[in-house]
Amino acid sequence: MTRTRSIVWAAAGLLACLVPAQAQTWPTRSVKLVVPFPGGGSADTLSRIIGQELQERLGQPFVVENRTGAGGNIGTDAVARAAPDGATLLVTPSSIAIAPALYAKLTFDPVKDFEPVTLVGSIPMVVVVHPSFPAKTLGELIAAAKAKPGAVNYASAGFGTTNHLAVELFKAQTGIDLLHVPYRGNPLAMVDVLAGQVPVFFDFVLTGAPHVKGGGVRALATTGAQRSSVLPDVPTAIEAGVAGFEASTWFGVYAPAGTPKEIIEKLNREIAAILATPAVKAKLAGLGVEPMQGGPAALGELTRSDLAKWGPIIQKAGIKLE
Repeated sequence: MTRTRSIVWAAAGLLACLVPAQAQTWPTRSVKLVVPFPGGGSADTLSRIIGQELQERLGQPFVVENRTGAGGNIGTDAVARAAPDGATLLVTPSSIAIAPALYAKLTFDPVKDFEPVTLVGSIPMVVVVHPSFPAKTLGELIAAAKAKPGAVNYASAGFGTTNHLAVELFKAQTGIDLLHVPYRGNPLAMVDVLAGQVPVFFDFVLTGAPHVKGGGVRALATTGAQRSSVLPDVPTAIEAGVAGFEASTWFGVYAPAGTPKEIIEKLNREIAAILATPAVKAKLAGLGVEPMQGGPAALGELTRSDLAKWGPIIQKAGIKLE
């Protein structure tokens, strides 16, 4: 009996040491960074920057895989179903926290099916108008919309896109009515804004800033919590008088649920160190990305708060995608 008990305790001790040892040696093989959107976008570019740095620091390949489709849901679902061994990670924008309210059928739960690893950064939008539009400030845009409800048009990259939802949030917080003109992507929307066909657009600062600086459009405000480093002279919407309004796309790294805590913590430490390097800071600034501090707890909290934030807005706007 005593010998049996000794064997049991020895086995338990071995198992207790197994996970920490796994974390210390991780990664022992290549790691896949799944991006649920096409190559060339912000999430893809961020993944390649971080992946290259992780590869150099940890001595194993970090390979970016673009698994696109269904508004990012196909790639996200693939990671939710992957083995929780640190070999598959998800690098995604905040669409992961919008999807449950936006799509009628969803095969993953952003909270239950993932372990949050870390925040990477955010990209705010810039509210622009055609130079012929009379509003010179955000307050004047609100006043113009209130004077003629539903008469002022705004462009978006399509139904359910981030800039569409940002305007719906803006409408809800200001009590105005704007007429939605959806396009198939940001570039097509900006073409008509520059031509004066549609007067208002919430564009991402990275793509909108060149047109602001070139005089093709007028910037009224940015939508981040702080001023954008790309357009430092443009006030935030909060500064312009819309209290509490913030609508940025943030980027986070997730692992499948059940991934050992030690691997999550190691990833968080390594990515935080990477984001603190001057070279990576410069690359992020060039992309219009505002660095965000925060590990698993911060990303988990932001995921839950965005689920609560966007659900009512999407429901009120009557947006539902298959």
